[in-house]
Amino acid sequence: MTSPAIGTRLRHLLELLDGDVARVYTDLGLPWFRPRFTPVVRTLTGHGPLPIRDLAEALGVTHSAASQTVTQMRKLDLVELRPGADARERIVHLTEKTRELLPVLDAEWTATEAAFAELEEELPGSLAELVAAATRALAERPFHDRVSARLRKA
Repeated sequence: MTSPAIGTRLRHLLELLDGDVARVYTDLGLPWFRPRFTPVVRTLTGHGPLPIRDLAEALGVTHSAASQTVTQMRKLDLVELRPGADARERIVHLTEKTRELLPVLDAEWTATEAAFAELEEELPGSLAELVAAATRALAERPFHDRVSARLRKA
């Protein structure tokens, strides 16, 4: 690591981005809508209803993380769960409330993408590409393995 505080810096960067997107939702009259809901809405809009397992895979998160987000969204009546073909499977569907919000959410998404592209123009390289490359590298060799190997050499 180039800095012992890289984790702190990454969390701070995410807080800056998510915090300001949350402020945008408040400005749009949706103070209860969280940035972490947007990828779920966009995925379900694009793919239709999905089992939580497939939703997690499409989002690139764990089943647990997707399930927690879906639970939060259910409490706000943004999604509903219906039984799948298998009694254990639960299918996530957008609610009518969410479908009515889609024009506002689509406008926010378009503006957010444009703002992110503007931010990337100010950086020495693509943040999105760097994050994707780091994620791929860690999928190939987890950070735990890298740290453990260094400890064994010490």
